Amino acid sequence: MAHIQSRPNWLISEAEVTPEDAFINRRSILCGFGLGALSVAATAGAPSFARAAGDPTADLYPAKRNGSYVIDRDLTPEEINETYNNFYEFGSHKQIWKAAQNLVIRPWDIEVGGLIEEPFTIGFDDLVRKLPLEERLYRHRCVEAWSMTIPWTGFSLASLVAFAKPLSSAKFVRFETFLDPEMAPGQKQVWYPWPYVEGVTMAEAANDLAFMVTGAYGKPLAKQFGAPIRLALPWKYGFKSIKSIRKITFTDEQPKSFWEQILPEEYGFWANVNPGVPHPRWRQDQEKVLHTGTYVQTQMFNGYSEQVAHLYKGLEKEPLYR
Repeated sequence: MAHIQSRPNWLISEAEVTPEDAFINRRSILCGFGLGALSVAATAGAPSFARAAGDPTADLYPAKRNGSYVIDRDLTPEEINETYNNFYEFGSHKQIWKAAQNLVIRPWDIEVGGLIEEPFTIGFDDLVRKLPLEERLYRHRCVEAWSMTIPWTGFSLASLVAFAKPLSSAKFVRFETFLDPEMAPGQKQVWYPWPYVEGVTMAEAANDLAFMVTGAYGKPLAKQFGAPIRLALPWKYGFKSIKSIRKITFTDEQPKSFWEQILPEEYGFWANVNPGVPHPRWRQDQEKVLHTGTYVQTQMFNGYSEQVAHLYKGLEKEPLYR
């Protein structure tokens, strides 16, 4: 029997996506009218991140774009995305890109264990060549009520799960970042429960949208983005998309995430985007598009309802939106 796929409401044809050359020309025109002030302000004094130079995985980029993952607005310009980041390991302000350049990403081993057939440790440079890379255009919605649109490169989390060979008893995937206070001074702040931890259910991990990111804008991942490998869960608030992953554990116990340990009344395990449930400090029905300064209506599950809503059937009593 033929397999019929329905198009989710957030998906547009790849032909409708702004071509890169047109996008660049459009930005030049906007800057001429003074509408590029945000870009100019954000990049004042910013370096040009030549990430490909000397990177042993540079030959893998740019990867072919998967046309099934597209968005309905312009991409956030690279220079804005590179200079407006959360990375609490290096500081609590948004302009931590300079401090994040101290992140040492070679060698970078990833420990995979827990409820799997055989625990192992693998170097990132080996892992990234074992799973085929592709580029996807994703929305990114921060709980702080701002948003970006990003061309991520990487591989599906589902393919990594298959590679790890988990046991049937595994119910969750737990992710953990590095711990090195000398390299990352933010980790000297003892009131935070370092290292950063996040987790998803096995069903969420198997969803097509769950993505392990190794690059952006056609290049290896910038350090402030969470190099060399991070998670992207576009239907959840951005704090779920853990950066600089060092350890992946399959478990039958629900992980308690970094922010859930700090403020459980504000940050829970699920963190699905829901415009109908405000955060105590930020309204969630609108979001500021970072590179334009305009406000748009936030969509349920960040516009990915058709892809993920089924994951939460029968869980209505769970606090799914915090």
